[in-house]
Amino acid sequence: MENFLQVFLVATSCAIILNVIFKKFEIPTIIGYIVTGVVISSLYNFQNSTELSHIAEFGIVFLMFTIGLEFSFKHLLAMKQEVFLNGSLQVLICGLVCSFVALGILGLNEKISIIIGLSLALSSTAVVLKILNDNGDINEQYGRKALGILLFQDIAVIPLLLLVDIFSTENSDISQLLLTTFISVLLLLLLLYLIGKYLIDRVFRFVIKASSQEIFIATILFIVIGASFLAHYFGFSYSLGAFIAGALIAETRYKHKIEADLVPFRDLLLGLFFITVGMQINFEVVFQNWFLIGILVILISFIKFGVVYGLLILYTKKRIAFKTAFAISQIGEFALAIFSLLQGRELINLETAQILIVVSIITMILTPFILNNIKKIANVVEDKSNTELNPLSFSKPTIKDHIVIFGYGRLGQEVVQRIKNTGVPYLVLESDLNLVELGISRGENICFANAAQEETLKIANIEQCSVVVITVGNEAKLDMLYQSIANYPKPIQTIVLTSGNLEKILFSNANNFTHIIKAEQALARTLVQEALECRIQKSN
Repeated sequence: MENFLQVFLVATSCAIILNVIFKKFEIPTIIGYIVTGVVISSLYNFQNSTELSHIAEFGIVFLMFTIGLEFSFKHLLAMKQEVFLNGSLQVLICGLVCSFVALGILGLNEKISIIIGLSLALSSTAVVLKILNDNGDINEQYGRKALGILLFQDIAVIPLLLLVDIFSTENSDISQLLLTTFISVLLLLLLLYLIGKYLIDRVFRFVIKASSQEIFIATILFIVIGASFLAHYFGFSYSLGAFIAGALIAETRYKHKIEADLVPFRDLLLGLFFITVGMQINFEVVFQNWFLIGILVILISFIKFGVVYGLLILYTKKRIAFKTAFAISQIGEFALAIFSLLQGRELINLETAQILIVVSIITMILTPFILNNIKKIANVVEDKSNTELNPLSFSKPTIKDHIVIFGYGRLGQEVVQRIKNTGVPYLVLESDLNLVELGISRGENICFANAAQEETLKIANIEQCSVVVITVGNEAKLDMLYQSIANYPKPIQTIVLTSGNLEKILFSNANNFTHIIKAEQALARTLVQEALECRIQKSN
């Protein structure tokens, strides 16, 4: 236990320090976690331990759950060409070419080469989308095309996991194995579909009545791990069940609240996974194969760039094709998961896994520097400073210049009704499920969410709202909501209703963007106005 606490403290402090330093150079936290794992493995002997492989697979489970949670059929239908045409061709062509690389250079057999090739075809959704969202390029045409290909790659992960399961089995009758697999998939999907359709909503409604945040989060974890167990029971990987669980929850009304509540846990669990990846790096193997690693970094990046550029140049501008190809030329985080999985099942040896993992990490480290200078790089190819704007964006809500209303109690309902009469767009955030259902029945634009969390504010696109109105009466909630908005990086016009001495207690240090409405004064103005109108009517 003492040794575990020591490792935990060293890993935590190392991750914090490294990520703070890396943040200044726009290097993603994924790299910081991987380097933390390298440091831990150099201080403690954890390499090749059974416990480590179990932890790594548990990290993969939550990686797949987050992908499933963000999965949306609406996105796919709205981007049919970008997803299904560009995405499928990119994965198949890159996978085929990289399979020959794995077969010829790494000396692997045909089956494993196919898995390795398809894994190398995957790009980093976590790194690319985060940077494109941060710099606003997700709204440009190249950002949309990159997003479409990344969406298809997320879908392609599922058959890739099935391939790993199929190729790792000792059953020699492939046709019988495929039939058994197909039947098992149908049973698993049917079972999880029925659970999702008839049980999940009732379970969440029952849990939410307890008004306990920890019980709510524990329920989510239970669903994820339970779905993973079911998938494993039917002969599939835990990750497949986690993905389906995420996809099922994504279709419920609780999606936004779950996203907001699980973001810290998700990032920490993903961080744990990438730490385990770093802990598996053997520098002795890396130093012995540094030339091969360098060749593979250049070769695979060139293959991925060439395939995407060649596909897009057939029907789009050179500049857009160039930027899209550069954006997704790296190897993704799920390839790391596949390589670790293959090594754990002894389908590839330690040396091959080390080479592939290091190659992937290097390409991911280079990505932030490429994307942050993508316009300068593109100008070398085609001298144009204008951007390719496209209004379609799936990273943030399309609503803007709207009014965000916290709370749908009696006051909130009255505010919403009056705003609706003006025709101004609005969004209501409410944590009481009964009030949310009431708003939905009235056709209101209302979300079930914990409005005090930063992730919820992003979902509400609060940066582009015109004003925030807080109608919450509970003092603790009011203070929590106000502090979340006041501490937001961008100043936001906020209207708050207070009563009694709350103004002095909660808003003594309010900024110029906060407009305090005293309940007593507002009520007095209304009473006086009504009294004057009655007096005028009597005089007439």
